[in-house]
Amino acid sequence: MLKFVVEESSSGSRIDKFLQTVCPDFSRTDLQKLLLAKKVLFQGKELQKNFRVETGMEIEVLALPEKEASTLEPENIPLDIVYEDDDIVVLNKPRNLVVHPGNGVKTGTLAAGLLYHFKESLSSINGPLRPGIVHRLDKDTPGLMLVAKNDKAHRHLAEQLETHSLARTYHALVWGNPRDWEGFVEAPLGRDVRNRLKQAVTKSGKHAKTHFKALEFFTFASLLEYRLETGRTHQIRVHSRFMGNPVFGDPLYEGRNACLTRVPPLFRDIAENALNMTSAQLLQAVKIRFVHPRTEEEMEFEVPHEKEFAEVLEYLRERVKSDAPDFSMDSFRAFDGEMRFEEEEFFEEESEYEAPPRKERMTRAERLAKKKERLAKKKALELERKKREAEKRGENPEEVTAPGYEPTIDPNLL
Repeated sequence: MLKFVVEESSSGSRIDKFLQTVCPDFSRTDLQKLLLAKKVLFQGKELQKNFRVETGMEIEVLALPEKEASTLEPENIPLDIVYEDDDIVVLNKPRNLVVHPGNGVKTGTLAAGLLYHFKESLSSINGPLRPGIVHRLDKDTPGLMLVAKNDKAHRHLAEQLETHSLARTYHALVWGNPRDWEGFVEAPLGRDVRNRLKQAVTKSGKHAKTHFKALEFFTFASLLEYRLETGRTHQIRVHSRFMGNPVFGDPLYEGRNACLTRVPPLFRDIAENALNMTSAQLLQAVKIRFVHPRTEEEMEFEVPHEKEFAEVLEYLRERVKSDAPDFSMDSFRAFDGEMRFEEEEFFEEESEYEAPPRKERMTRAERLAKKKERLAKKKALELERKKREAEKRGENPEEVTAPGYEPTIDPNLL
């Protein structure tokens, strides 16, 4: 068992952040797993993740997390390196490349390629399966990524991510035209309880804020620029759908055929051709700006649209270019009402995929029993209402009969 005394500089910090300062060799996710396992105590009581420490507290850690065994083998995967020095690497991740192993993917990842090209010159903070990985992009989202070559650089960049001073800019082609040319979406995100592979806007989700600006308009689509203030999983894709403008070609968030059927017949062939040109969502990280961890110099890098994205844009410019947004087609906004707010809570990083429990169907007898129970409750409420009305009229409430059982013949005549 280890004991750590909270110093004044850490007063007010959340427990997981405090543990990261006293156990710098472990990732925040590893330390949060300790909290879940009830191995972090204060005065003998188990601490929750939202507990905030104060000066002088003595925090007990029953056991340090076990480092994940590495099964990652180096692979000769070509890397498009935009910038490199002794501390960082800025690279342009291609489409269809998974960043690190997980969810059944063990080989062919960016992490394996980094291990091949840089060997031991990568930070170890995120564990042996994620060497140097500071932040992630979806498999089918190409664009700029930062890689840390040492732990000091990694912590510096991670702090910039947390304080939002590391700016990431994305371009996305979306269905329809946004109501505002510029604005933001602020809606909490969490795991979709009906589909564990998806994210959704949820009341108990984590804070998420996305800024957007319209760059170009087409008859049934728009090119938008996004700037992330937070970095939640699938944030742009979910927020775009929440706006009523799903990302073009997105197979997970209704960005394909679900939107194609909403395009007017006159333009549907053009929309279908553009959709056939896209293998996945047309979303790309085109720009990144940050402060160098060693020189403290502000750096910015930008890349052009990747081939698939550029070809679709050129096709639309030739056929359905528009000088201003068209609000006559509000059919895409029907997606607004389909967004669900579910009650569920998760840790900072998403856990491994778990199959949703199967729903057991009720038998016919159980359904009939439920129906009888509802009818009986309804009759009881109606009887109570009639008794109150009889009492107001000065009648004896006990003589009131239950609904559906009133006599059809005066019993005095029998």
